[in-house]
Amino acid sequence: MNVITKIKEDILSSELPRGVPLRQTALSVRYGVSRIPIRDALSSLKSEGWLVSHGKVGVMIPSLNWKEAEDLSLMRAELECLLFEMAFDDIGEDNIKAARKYLFELGKESLTLVCRGELNWHFHNTLYEVANRPTLQRVVEGLNKQAVRYLGFQYGPLSYRSTSQDEHEVLLSLIEAKNKKAAVDFLRRHIEIAGKLLTDYLKRI
Repeated sequence: MNVITKIKEDILSSELPRGVPLRQTALSVRYGVSRIPIRDALSSLKSEGWLVSHGKVGVMIPSLNWKEAEDLSLMRAELECLLFEMAFDDIGEDNIKAARKYLFELGKESLTLVCRGELNWHFHNTLYEVANRPTLQRVVEGLNKQAVRYLGFQYGPLSYRSTSQDEHEVLLSLIEAKNKKAAVDFLRRHIEIAGKLLTDYLKRI
């Protein structure tokens, strides 16, 4: 497990507190590496939205809030469905087979939240990549990476994991049936419903 993944796991598990500046020296000791990989990791995490600026040169873990969660859901629903629609006619058996492999891995109990987030993106990206729209794909990937920060709620108190797995299976079935409109509409509902559940939950806590 690399330093970036370790920091992500510690953020999701609240081992690293939100709203407190992260010190490179302390992180270097914590993870047993020099300050150079720590500095590079913090820079990468900031670019992915896991960290925000603090003071002149520092960073900290931002608080989770319902407005950000809702924004991510709204943007994903629009842009992912657009990318999926562009890709649909070129999704082949190899793409579906690869997606099912990722879905099988997602069904394992022992996965970390970061690993689940990565596998979930690989599942979707296997279907999107044939659109050959790299700019749009990078934006969609960035939104998914930011959304991973909220997986602790979706797989914890919201108990959405099994529902998500079932919906992924339905999506693949619609692709195999060549039902483009139904598949795109289903993907939109898949993203929007999960987003609304998360947003409503965050509003209450």
